[in-house]
Amino acid sequence: MTLNSAALTRRDFTKLGALSLAACFTPALFAQTSERKTGYAVIGLGRIAGHFMPGVLSTANSRITGLVSGHRDKAERIAAHYEVPANSIYSYDNFDEIAHNPAIDAVYVALPNSMHAEYTIRAAKAGKHVLCEKPMSVSVAEAEAMIAACKAANVKLMIAYRCHYEPTNLKAIELIRSGALGQVQAIESANGFNISPGEWRLNKKMAGGGPLFDVGIYSLNACRYLTGEEPAQISAYASVIDHDGRFNEVEENIAWTMRFPSGIVASCNTSYGASMNGFYRVHGSKGWLDANPAFIYEGLHLRGELSGTQLDEPNPARDPSHFTLQAEHFSHCVQNGLEPKTPGEEGLRDMQYMTEIYRSAGISI
Repeated sequence: MTLNSAALTRRDFTKLGALSLAACFTPALFAQTSERKTGYAVIGLGRIAGHFMPGVLSTANSRITGLVSGHRDKAERIAAHYEVPANSIYSYDNFDEIAHNPAIDAVYVALPNSMHAEYTIRAAKAGKHVLCEKPMSVSVAEAEAMIAACKAANVKLMIAYRCHYEPTNLKAIELIRSGALGQVQAIESANGFNISPGEWRLNKKMAGGGPLFDVGIYSLNACRYLTGEEPAQISAYASVIDHDGRFNEVEENIAWTMRFPSGIVASCNTSYGASMNGFYRVHGSKGWLDANPAFIYEGLHLRGELSGTQLDEPNPARDPSHFTLQAEHFSHCVQNGLEPKTPGEEGLRDMQYMTEIYRSAGISI
């Protein structure tokens, strides 16, 4: 069964739900029923892992088979819930022993940014496929090393760009590609929040950068997948307004513009000092398209006006459906020898552009 996503109505969203709708957009991802589920070892048991693991439970082709944590008691509690045996709980010191565990096919790297490269490379050397959270790393050199290590070990590397797999963003892309908006002229996007003191994300050594690395990357990546182009020119500005001790190491605000080869201009903002709903608006010669919110785990909403026709489609999918779709895709690729939709090279490109944004804003990383 296939659907023309441009013709989907609000009733379609409600009737089909997140998983079946995504299957219609990307049928190849859901085309096979696996005899054996891909086993994931989750590295780091913080907030993001708390979304990924329930998402895996809802898949048809994935399961949690290992945990890696510096807190054994916490890991044992989580292991009991996911039926992970005690001998599949690892510390960071004995992590490399996963090489000898046949139940672990892949790892999910859910660590602070500065640790992504180390554990991706170690997992590759242990012969395990890698699904790594974004940002991919804290430098271009690290991203390149991660790609090289996975290629050398003949394992797959996917960066966890979950918006590439969820229905609202997929429909926005399809509407643009179909010409429903006419010629796209401009895009606006913002994503940010008011960060609490003491967050590890305020530590530059651990985070690599400020809100650009954390939530601004969503706007950067969205402009790329919406246009289907790579930016040709970038200009940026950064600031610290709240001198309250939170921003001694990283920026509070950063804004940037990008010009794409077709002439499309994108304007983006990200902040750790103000709440931004995480949205994008696309302006075309035949109308406009607005995803607001566009990036959070649930409650996504697509609105627009296309050649005078109103579009108003809330997405009923709830957390952790994004993580389910993401895991389904990577497991399908692992089991069938396919290249993931968001491989390491996708993460590398964002690292290169973020480096250029910081350089333009006068910030060294």
